[in-house]
Amino acid sequence: MEILNLDLNIIVLIVLLTILTIFLTSNWVRNREKIKHLLAKEAEMQADFEKRSIVLEKEASVRAKEKLQQEYKDLDEEIRERRQEINKIETRLARREDQIEEQAQSLSDKEYALDKKMDEVLGKEDYLSEVLTKQIAELERISGMNREEAKHALLEQLQQDLAQERNKIIRESEIQIKETAEEKAREILAQTMQKCAVEQAIETTVSVVPLPAEDMKGRIIGREGRNIRTLETISGVDLIIDDTPEAVVLSCFDPVRREIARLTIEKLVADGRIHPVRIEEMYDKSKKEIEKKIMQEGERAALDLGIMNLNKELTKTLGRLYYRTSYGQNVLKHSIEVAQIASMLASELGANAKIAKRAGLLHDIGKAIDQTQEGTHIQLGVELARQHGEREEIVHAIEAHHDDVACNTIEAAVVKIADAISAARPGARRDTLEIYIKRLKQLEEIATSFEGIKQSFAVQAGREVRVIVQPEMFDDVACSKLARDIVKRIEDEMEYPGQVRVTVVREARVVEIAK
Repeated sequence: MEILNLDLNIIVLIVLLTILTIFLTSNWVRNREKIKHLLAKEAEMQADFEKRSIVLEKEASVRAKEKLQQEYKDLDEEIRERRQEINKIETRLARREDQIEEQAQSLSDKEYALDKKMDEVLGKEDYLSEVLTKQIAELERISGMNREEAKHALLEQLQQDLAQERNKIIRESEIQIKETAEEKAREILAQTMQKCAVEQAIETTVSVVPLPAEDMKGRIIGREGRNIRTLETISGVDLIIDDTPEAVVLSCFDPVRREIARLTIEKLVADGRIHPVRIEEMYDKSKKEIEKKIMQEGERAALDLGIMNLNKELTKTLGRLYYRTSYGQNVLKHSIEVAQIASMLASELGANAKIAKRAGLLHDIGKAIDQTQEGTHIQLGVELARQHGEREEIVHAIEAHHDDVACNTIEAAVVKIADAISAARPGARRDTLEIYIKRLKQLEEIATSFEGIKQSFAVQAGREVRVIVQPEMFDDVACSKLARDIVKRIEDEMEYPGQVRVTVVREARVVEIAK
């Protein structure tokens, strides 16, 4: 039984091996057929590729030959056209050459004719020269003068005739100028003054400060008058507190001081705190605002007139004229008007309008510092202008506008005339006010001329001089002597109505800070 099972397994194994062998053999046969088929197809494709390559090569060769033939054809056509153009150019050149030869022949003929005429002219010239020599000799014999003498006599006669004609023309011109000059000058001045319409401002010596309530007057006066005394001492301005409702009147000849005091009171009233320390703080702030205002006014004046490149210090000094008066007339507005009139006059007369305008604006700039420095406003103005690089024409016009020196330029004369026109306007100036202001200035100058004086103020319309001394340099005895000396000089040097009181103030302050 076991042997039978073993034979059966062998038979099954043999059958399986036979089947496997048959399967592998059939696959190998099929794969071999496929490989043969693929090799045949590859050979066929290679043969087809070679055939196509041969065809494409032949087509490319044919196209290249056709293109080459077309290029040869185009080149031949171009060469033929170029040859035709060259032939045309050669034809034109040949024709031009013939024309040149004809012109050359014509010029040669003309040259021959000119040479012939030149020979004839030279022959006639020799003949005329000989005739002229004979005539000159005959004239010299008849006149009894040689050629040079006759020439000199003729020139003298011509000079005399020309001198007579010149004198005649000059006389006629002088007569005509005299007849028309005055009328023309009036016309120019009238036109100029019509174009210029600058507002005239007459300054007074008082300012009115409105108050919000009547009880504010008592606060301004302060306990035992300490507030009003502080205000008058530091500002140099008289405060007049009377029955005028809700108003305080400030009196001072110096408009800068008066304006600082006005601003100080307005700030104190708005703040509500009025005591000596606060008064000094507000006074310092107001003083700085006025300095800023001075710079702005100088810049505005230059800008309105179109004057550029004005030195900063000159601009600031010019702005001080906004608070300066002359015979009651605002000096800055007067200077602006003079600049405009001078520019218009210069334009009418054909002079340099820019120089005239600049000189007109700066002509009274010395008045901004004549209260603090020695010298006339002209001398100080000339020094300022030179110091800050103004041109010599400007300096000369400033120096000549009051006939301190003779006018050497038209612009200087124009500035002088414009200054006179501005000052001559009806109501522009007030002599009595100017005399009053000069008296007050002289009072302050006398007081400050002594050594050790800190400040001096002419107040009470010139009836009092308030002198503030440096406390370390004076004691009580020295203050009394100083007051007597000032009074003596005022009596010797000034003329004034009534009496003048001299008040010497010596104030010592000690300040310590608690930390």
